[in-house]
Amino acid sequence: MGWYDTLSLRGAIAAGLLSITCSGGILFEAAVAAEGEPGRQGPVEPVIPVEDWPATLSPQDDLLQEDETDAYKQLITAIDYSLQYLDTPAAVTAYEAYPVAGITRDRVRQSLLRFRALLLISQSPEAFYEAVQREFVLYQTIGYDGAGSVHFTGYFEPSFQASRTPTAEYRYPLYQRPPNLETWEQPHPTRVALEGEDGLQADQGPLQGLELAWLRDRLEAFLVQVQGSARLQLSDGTFMSVGYAGRTEYDYVSIGRELINDGKIPESELTLERLLAHFHTYPEELSVYLPRNDRFVFFRETAGGPPTGTFSVPVTAGRSIATDKVLMPPGAIAMITLNWPQKDASGNWEAEPMSRYVLNQDTGGAIQGPGRVDIFVGSGDAAGEQAGQINTDGHLFYLLLRP
Repeated sequence: MGWYDTLSLRGAIAAGLLSITCSGGILFEAAVAAEGEPGRQGPVEPVIPVEDWPATLSPQDDLLQEDETDAYKQLITAIDYSLQYLDTPAAVTAYEAYPVAGITRDRVRQSLLRFRALLLISQSPEAFYEAVQREFVLYQTIGYDGAGSVHFTGYFEPSFQASRTPTAEYRYPLYQRPPNLETWEQPHPTRVALEGEDGLQADQGPLQGLELAWLRDRLEAFLVQVQGSARLQLSDGTFMSVGYAGRTEYDYVSIGRELINDGKIPESELTLERLLAHFHTYPEELSVYLPRNDRFVFFRETAGGPPTGTFSVPVTAGRSIATDKVLMPPGAIAMITLNWPQKDASGNWEAEPMSRYVLNQDTGGAIQGPGRVDIFVGSGDAAGEQAGQINTDGHLFYLLLRP
């Protein structure tokens, strides 16, 4: 028997509204994107092998060090979700196009299986860490500066008030994926063409009859599209969860950036509170700014299941990350190091150095280039508050079995 077996809204809205670009299909990013954040790199390989583990990088995981059974279970569950993804045709296609020589779907899969086995059979944490260092080689992302610096933010699954039927109070729908979306002529219809300038005219177009639920606030309905997933508290007292099901083919346009460009809010003053206050004071401007983002996201009901990312597998709090879907190996296990926010005994936020094993299980339009990572923090208000505190630089290393 191995050591594992013997063991007994606020922050989330920020990036969706404030960042220069934002995700559509991941959940909800919760921090302002790094200023001057670069896009995808050119021909330079986005991850490079590291011959030896750096002396400054410990193989220890902050959660596993606490000897909490739940931490091991969550990590193994996240690994199993990656293995599930790697058996899909989508994973086969993704790795056929993956740009880094030597990183293949089979190697990633075998790496996950071995890492999982080590968790189960190692007789102590020390034995596990020694085996990881001995059997795995690191591939470090080159970062946004070519020197390995990565900017981290957080995202979570929030909750909104909603109704299964339209009423005078609940007027703004979320929509199911059109069954013929793949055959829609491109360019796809714009946001205005789909839902009208006021967000209430979709019953006159191709989305008629595809309503999934109705929200009270137009901006909230827009935010659910930004995040790609949400938990809905229905007017009858029950709950409903919705997940990403597809989108129209447009780049994301940040309404926060648009407000800055139009001189509505100085960039130095762009905070969540400032932005929400602006639309509270000028609600008519929602019809000006929301239509500028033509990316339209569709949903499916997830029957109360865990939130899912764009790889169509559940994401795990503290263990799932979103990265650039082109540059980073999908489903792979990695180690991240950064300053992690925690509340002290007085309820104040403090950031302490943290290292953790994570799985590359999500993507997003805002998460571009080798220097960006978004960490899934969890669901609910507490997770949102913590996610909103994550806005820092760190490092990202992928773990692959030695050849």
